[in-house]
Amino acid sequence: MDLPTFWFLVIALLWLGYLFLEGFDFGVGMLLPIFGSRRREGGETRRRVMINTIGPVWDGNEVWLIVAGGATFAAFPGWYASLFSTAYLPLLLLLLVLIGRGVAFEYRGKVDTDRWRRTWDAVIVLASWTAPAMVGLVLSANVFGLPLDANGDRLGGWWTIFSLPSVVGALAVVTFSMLHGAVFLALKTEGEMRSRARRFALRAGVPLLLPVVALVLLAQFRAGSAWTWVPLGIALVAGLLGIARVAAGREGQAFFLQAVALTSVVVTLFGSLWPNVIPSTVDPAFSLSIADTAASDYPLMIMTWVAAFGTPAVMIYQGWTYWVFRKRIGTKHIPPVHAP
Repeated sequence: MDLPTFWFLVIALLWLGYLFLEGFDFGVGMLLPIFGSRRREGGETRRRVMINTIGPVWDGNEVWLIVAGGATFAAFPGWYASLFSTAYLPLLLLLLVLIGRGVAFEYRGKVDTDRWRRTWDAVIVLASWTAPAMVGLVLSANVFGLPLDANGDRLGGWWTIFSLPSVVGALAVVTFSMLHGAVFLALKTEGEMRSRARRFALRAGVPLLLPVVALVLLAQFRAGSAWTWVPLGIALVAGLLGIARVAAGREGQAFFLQAVALTSVVVTLFGSLWPNVIPSTVDPAFSLSIADTAASDYPLMIMTWVAAFGTPAVMIYQGWTYWVFRKRIGTKHIPPVHAP
């Protein structure tokens, strides 16, 4: 395997890590007004339980997005230039909502008033819906193609990133994140919150998976190979089995099966993309390939050595964080509200 192909696989892995880890973060934020409704007594305590499940890990999960973008810039400057210039506005919106979401997590408890918390909760919910939609839009547009000319430049305005596959991709990431968040809450909470999360996952699980199924089928029929039917089938089976394990009260197994399903989806999408990094919808001859957009061997070799030492350290630290905060929490673990 040559270095450009290796780094293409690494970037796919980085996006997988981000979608899986940040996905349940987004899902918890989406479910905040559903499970933590203010119309029911104890809504604020339930919202604090939900936020506390992701409080120790949400910022670490965002590292995967930063590294994915940085690796693309360094390993495939041609890919980075064409994609990021075409998707400039969606990526800018993604950045803004992620900033707002991070500020909301830190500030919502700084003042003890309902209005203050309600405002920051609205920011969390809005960002948790918008961010996965933008990620799905950009990634799907990348996989299914952009209107690129022979120089790799975009033809048309910023709206050219919107197409049926890219919109389906945006919806797929949003719905998967919501289901992922429900399963995560069922895994990390106890009592009423766990029961509500399980019921939601069971009732909404299959409908929420339908956009994901539509996305992988579009990818398979448009550019898939014979071998990509295998991960596609695994994704479907793992997704359904995950819902079944929630019904059996095995949330840990369901969470693992969601990882298997998402891995298979990413393999299907990037497998249909290879050996290109961005197909051109104008003319297949204008598509950007791995070989055409890769950096030279020297910087790729330096990156490989840095990744060989840095990646295990980051993964060990992040794994340790999840291990430390592995226990379930419930309303009994939430202290009374106080302002600093």
